[in-house]
Amino acid sequence: MSKPLAFIIEDHLDAATIFSEALKAADFETEIIRSGDAALERLANTVPDMVILDLNLPQVSGAEILARIRADTRLVKTNVIVATAHPQLADNVQGEADLVLLKPISFTQLRSLATRLSTPDSPTAD
Repeated sequence: MSKPLAFIIEDHLDAATIFSEALKAADFETEIIRSGDAALERLANTVPDMVILDLNLPQVSGAEILARIRADTRLVKTNVIVATAHPQLADNVQGEADLVLLKPISFTQLRSLATRLSTPDSPTAD
């Protein structure tokens, strides 16, 4: 059985690298995508199991990407964790994302949450 796939859609390389390593530690295969338009291209062709999504992205906003993920029936089972430094933006997407985390997000926190979300029948964190 192959590992679940996670897209890390984050334009800051340091944050993306930390997120990627945390998800690898939770037994995910990861792909870093650094712009909104590139994310939409990948999502049109691939169905990831999880998306870590920054809201402030070049070209296409994270909020727009989240709306497109939720409108795409192919992506109905994709878990989306929004990672943002902006509390007001976090509030705006609270009902659409599976989890909304305020940056900074620790390696351990993300690894634990990803593990919980990838386990069938496991309750998500509030």
